[in-house]
Amino acid sequence: MLSERIGINAGSIWSVLENGEMSVKALKKATKLVEKDLNFALGWLAREGKVKFNEVEGELFVALV
Repeated sequence: MLSERIGINAGSIWSVLENGEMSVKALKKATKLVEKDLNFALGWLAREGKVKFNEVEGELFVALV
């Protein structure tokens, strides 16, 4: 089921972000998620109010709230 996979991927992102803010590009590499799955999981976490985004010089960073 897609929503279950999104939840699992959100957990993977959460674990990586416990070490601090990182770029979306670095997060993709650290989690080994394809872009679509990364975006779904980030959207899930954002909707839940668990992450915040920051853009610096055109690069998007994400951190836990």
